[in-house]
Amino acid sequence: MKNWFKTIAIALTLGLASATGHAADEGAKVVYHVDFSDVTRYSATLTSINNIMNAYENELMDADVHLVFVGHGLRFVTDDALNGTPYEHDAALLERRDELKGRLDALMNSRGVQVKLCDHTRNEIDLDPGKIYEGIQLVGSGVFDIAILQSQGYAYLKIQ
Repeated sequence: MKNWFKTIAIALTLGLASATGHAADEGAKVVYHVDFSDVTRYSATLTSINNIMNAYENELMDADVHLVFVGHGLRFVTDDALNGTPYEHDAALLERRDELKGRLDALMNSRGVQVKLCDHTRNEIDLDPGKIYEGIQLVGSGVFDIAILQSQGYAYLKIQ
């Protein structure tokens, strides 16, 4: 399965480079969208981001990668159990939370991925902003942020 994600990442990288006409030294721009609650799917998103970063580096390309959390994605950016909300943690997330948090932290702090959370979603359940993982930027509307990034030439990716 790991090789499949790597193949997809490389194909996307090559497709982005040729479709946008970017020279290898100009880099690439990608925005990932997480609005789902499935832990396996979220793990696959983190793997995809790491693989695409590796592919860009192998091609000597700079990568500008954003990860935007909206709706159910909120559960992946806090240790709060979110009890009584539609985003409440479950056994699958609790079992892997530390691992997933570590992988997200590495993407932010070692790979330079910009991570954002929809503040509308956070406000919806009145979650204290201090309970969001450090380094995550709050944006007024996650979908608006994604739309702006797309209008600036960012490729939109969402793991299914």
